[in-house]
Amino acid sequence: MTSPALGTSEHQQSLKALGLGALGVVFGDIGTSPLYTMKTVLAAAGGKPEAEVVLGSLSLIFWTLMIVTTFKYVSVAMRIDNDGEGGILALMSLLGVRRRPRAAIVAAGLFGAALIYGDGAITPAISVLSALEGLEVATPRFKPYILSLTIAVLSGLFLIQPQGTARIGRAFGPVMLLWFAVIALLGLKGIAQYPSVLWAISPHYALAYLFSHGITGFLVLGAVFLCVTGAEALYADMGHFGAHPIRRAWLWIVFPSLVLCYAGQAAFVLDHGMTEENIFYRLCPPVMLVPLVILATVATIIASQAIITGAFSMTRQAIRLGWMPRLHITQTSEEGYGQIYVSAVNWLLMIVTIGLALVFRKSDNLASAYGIAVSMTMLMTTILLYIAMREIWQWSLPKAAVVAGAFFIVDTAYFAANSVKIAEGGYVPLILAALVYGVMYIWHRGVEIIRSLANKTNTPVDTFLASLITKGVPRVPGTAVFLTQSISGTPPIMSWYVDHVHALQQRVLAVTVETLTKPIADEEERISLSEIAPDFWRVTARYGFMERPDIEKLLPALAGQGCPLVVGDATFFVGADIVVPREGSSELAHGFTRIFSALLRSATPISEAFNFPRERVVVLGRRVGI
Repeated sequence: MTSPALGTSEHQQSLKALGLGALGVVFGDIGTSPLYTMKTVLAAAGGKPEAEVVLGSLSLIFWTLMIVTTFKYVSVAMRIDNDGEGGILALMSLLGVRRRPRAAIVAAGLFGAALIYGDGAITPAISVLSALEGLEVATPRFKPYILSLTIAVLSGLFLIQPQGTARIGRAFGPVMLLWFAVIALLGLKGIAQYPSVLWAISPHYALAYLFSHGITGFLVLGAVFLCVTGAEALYADMGHFGAHPIRRAWLWIVFPSLVLCYAGQAAFVLDHGMTEENIFYRLCPPVMLVPLVILATVATIIASQAIITGAFSMTRQAIRLGWMPRLHITQTSEEGYGQIYVSAVNWLLMIVTIGLALVFRKSDNLASAYGIAVSMTMLMTTILLYIAMREIWQWSLPKAAVVAGAFFIVDTAYFAANSVKIAEGGYVPLILAALVYGVMYIWHRGVEIIRSLANKTNTPVDTFLASLITKGVPRVPGTAVFLTQSISGTPPIMSWYVDHVHALQQRVLAVTVETLTKPIADEEERISLSEIAPDFWRVTARYGFMERPDIEKLLPALAGQGCPLVVGDATFFVGADIVVPREGSSELAHGFTRIFSALLRSATPISEAFNFPRERVVVLGRRVGI
């Protein structure tokens, strides 16, 4: 038996390991924001190195980090989870599906997720560009090559994704720990030159600047918001590391380092009276500038890797919840379920990210397009948090309204300030989000229509079996396994098979795969088996939205529950619908029907997605008019 002291020691070691891992995966985006945030804020404020402007900007950054990240996400949002999983999709599944179906909540959650894809394409481009722009500070000779180097780094980042990142990932935590230590030291160096900059911690400077600079003070909020664009990742990655390690890493390492770095940059501006050049790199002694650029580049690559991995994980969730076409998902490591690769998402992100770098060319230009999508996602998260406060925590209306209302006011202000960026490039993530949301809607609606049409022609099992005798349909030796979405009646694919083959195997299994609205299914609810007629079994296999269905692995367990299935003696039948527009149909617009048909053709075969025994699968194609 483990002693209490030893158990406590092991627990502490586990927390430290998880906290170190969280540094590398969760905080990459928000941790590299000092590369571009302060210079963007001061440029939006007019580029004047006046004490009122600089201290007001620093105070706004400090309180934005405090209110949005520390209070909203770390203290409140991370207390609401879907069986340990966080993020807007998990929250949507909990509130809009699991508790009771609510279309408005589902729509808000899905569009919030689509917006993350939009800003996710910008993050690698702006991060790597801002890091390599430090070479220009070292020597102007590098200026013509910065864009080319950025494209090379981004290309390499996406090209290595198929190989998996398990080995590289082990180094992410220590590298980011070094990064936070370095930016904290640079910040202390700047503060030492102008210690009075620390007065900006008082909210008086933020409020005074906002209310005394009119429209300029309001527009600055759009730039200030860049300091928290990675805050949503804290909530979304909660399932990978747990809430406690993320909280500890934020409060003890990340937040203090960021505050010191921003304060050091503000102190440098006040001491030197300049805002034109890259302030972050000006904090560094010239002899250490190139090593700092290398470290910054590695840190931004890690931040970009976290965004890409997050896109893979969110795609898998959306597929399992039925909101995206089935895409081929490769498990790149046996050590962790989160180590996956989604080819289609990787190459699309690569094209968009490199395209953005080529079009905008500088991090300052990309900053205009950055932030609006994340600000909208945060606004939607706040709305869902209010519902969770009322329904899950059972808070009174006044209490929930005060807390969520405060977050709503802050989020609305940032969203309004970011809305000004739409014409300057903010339309890019919005267009990307609209395209992703369109795919989600068309796919889900199309699948619903096909399921509805199948249920309309569903025949009771007793009636179907009786018709076999009436028609003289022979029962041949063997076992037939039919994959079906119907949980009652005769599987439509089985009726179609018998109509064309005029025979049916002696033993029949109707298998339905059900996706739960929680991340992982409990083992006791994994399988439901019932014999609804002699030699006719119905099987329901349940999986959480974070799991991959594995029918081949599941089937042997049926024998222990009374179903005499021999996998080597069974033939597995799956349907492949060919969708065509149907005249007079108002279910789905013809243009959307064609899009759905194309998505259906390009989707991963369901036999592969559910891991059926490949050598024993028979695919039955049929035309469906919708």
